[in-house]
Amino acid sequence: MKSANPKIVIVGGGAGGLELATQLGHKLGKKNLAQIILVDRNRTHIWKPLLHEVATGSLDSALDGVVYSAHAAKHGYQFQLGTFCGLDEATQSISVAAIVDESGKVMLPERQIQYDKLVIAVGSVSNDFNTPGVKENCFFLDSHQQANRFHNALLDSFTRVHQSETINELNIAIVGGGATGVELSAELYHVTDMLKVYGLSKMTADKLNIHLIEAGERILPALPERIATSARIELSKLGVNVMENTRISEATAAGFVTSEGNVIEANIMLWAAGVKAADFIKDIGLFELNRANQIMVKPNLLSTVSDDIYVIGDCCACQQADGSFVPPRAQSAHQMAECVEKNILNELKGEPLVDYVYVDHGSLVNLSRYSTVGSLMGNLTKSSMFVEGKIARLVYISLYRMHQQAIHGTFKTVALWCAEKVMRVVRPRMKLH
Repeated sequence: MKSANPKIVIVGGGAGGLELATQLGHKLGKKNLAQIILVDRNRTHIWKPLLHEVATGSLDSALDGVVYSAHAAKHGYQFQLGTFCGLDEATQSISVAAIVDESGKVMLPERQIQYDKLVIAVGSVSNDFNTPGVKENCFFLDSHQQANRFHNALLDSFTRVHQSETINELNIAIVGGGATGVELSAELYHVTDMLKVYGLSKMTADKLNIHLIEAGERILPALPERIATSARIELSKLGVNVMENTRISEATAAGFVTSEGNVIEANIMLWAAGVKAADFIKDIGLFELNRANQIMVKPNLLSTVSDDIYVIGDCCACQQADGSFVPPRAQSAHQMAECVEKNILNELKGEPLVDYVYVDHGSLVNLSRYSTVGSLMGNLTKSSMFVEGKIARLVYISLYRMHQQAIHGTFKTVALWCAEKVMRVVRPRMKLH
């Protein structure tokens, strides 16, 4: 890096971006060896694999989120609130959109932030494949704001069924049989079971009809078939209508229309069928992209168009030796953050960069309190080490604890775990507002 005190700008405070900002803050920011700036459009961080729990009220984002500004003050980096909207490679600067208040008044105009090294970690958004009516009629789970909107609609629907003398069912249709759709389906049954404790006793699980719609041959297509089969059995026991080989051609106010013209009626519709990088990445007009708008990178995670720009997480198109791309998972983002951290430190020391190699530690799907299924050590066992039940649940929880440890350290992670145990005694088990 050319500057004596380089400015490293990280755009996106998801799993990879926040972990990278934290580690560079410790190793460079606190020692005044570099200026670390994290830019995000939100004030708080929620681990994306938990958004389905925010959507159902099992997790309160206001209580369980990480406040970027407070976290930055403790961990040696700076936080700037704003939406990444442009990039000028010639001047090595990014543009951050104006911030407006609820009335539309501009609080802070559009601004530019200079960088010596830029790390793009903006994550992904749901891919609606330009299906008519999806944007207008469906909920998404790309952010905790979207999860909260789904939660409010869910509470309204619960209340309507409970207080009505004529409405006897709640129909929820979820398009996308990946981990999000599968986990959300189970979590919905879990929270419905708890409603009687909180005065909504007429909204019982037998009035809940969930349709889980997958265009492919089976749910969980990215995971081993044994996991998918076990998950399907568990969901069917709960009452989920698993609809495989079902393509959606349109979303209307009444429900989804299949390619055969059948209507799947729904009071609440959620779209979780695949992800892509946000369209503004394409609009920048600088990067080489793949079909999912992801930014193509070299083996060391530098973009193919600039040696000053790294890319990590769901927006990164990192091609593996077999020609496939690294899957958009939390473990991928975590590993990429570690690789870029090492490479930035190597650049400061004048040492060669290292290449990123994806290590598949397996996959787990959490079916709320009912079951957890998955495989461990995917690279070593070719995903054949099948686990389920309490052991799988323990491993699933440990993944979140590892993320907490990366951004908080061991002591605070243990303290947070203890605090959660105490809070379970004094606060409701689900968010009801």
